[in-house]
Amino acid sequence: MNLLKLTCLLFPVLLFSQVNEIEQDSTSIEYLIIEGDSIPRRSIDLEEVMILHKLTFKDRDAKIRYLILRRKTLKVFPYAKMAAERLDSMNSRLATLTKKRHKNRYSKQVQKYLEDEFSEELKKMSRTEGQILVKLIHRQTGSTAFDLVKELRNGWRAFWYNTTASLFDISLKKEFNPNIEKEDYLIEDILQRSFQSGLLDRQESAVKFDFYELTEKWLHSPEVKN
Repeated sequence: MNLLKLTCLLFPVLLFSQVNEIEQDSTSIEYLIIEGDSIPRRSIDLEEVMILHKLTFKDRDAKIRYLILRRKTLKVFPYAKMAAERLDSMNSRLATLTKKRHKNRYSKQVQKYLEDEFSEELKKMSRTEGQILVKLIHRQTGSTAFDLVKELRNGWRAFWYNTTASLFDISLKKEFNPNIEKEDYLIEDILQRSFQSGLLDRQESAVKFDFYELTEKWLHSPEVKN
């Protein structure tokens, strides 16, 4: 005799719309009852988990460099994530405005808010932390910090932002490129491990790459290997 399960404990989202129940027969095969049709299933959908290789280092200095990079990445990533979220919210809001003066007024409000929100914290960052932040802004938004400033302000403003940053050896045009830059791959490795451990809230990259292919490539690096 078939036993009915209360699937609201397992599939609350599906139950909200059209899935009514799950039946299980004597062979332990589960059935989704969707609008009168039974669909057999032998598995339960789970969130994708990335399998990460075990890191080993050629020497103590390589390990120390990785740990320093990890500390700096963990420090600046929340700001890059926040910038991406603010930019997304701003673009969504701008899409609802029809008059140019309203868009300009709203953009200036967001710009001032971002400057007030970030300025003091950015002043506390070191040069390398600032450059990592620039890279991560590109990772999170798909645009360089230079292009974002140019879009939000104007080309002249972006030029001066980049010139000022260059005095501290920071380029706002720097991109996140783990395919070419070993440091960027290590940053991505740090992010993935931190997402899984819960140290950082996950936010997907706007820059497309295959992390597993990159791992295979960089495993032969003199710094990090399997």
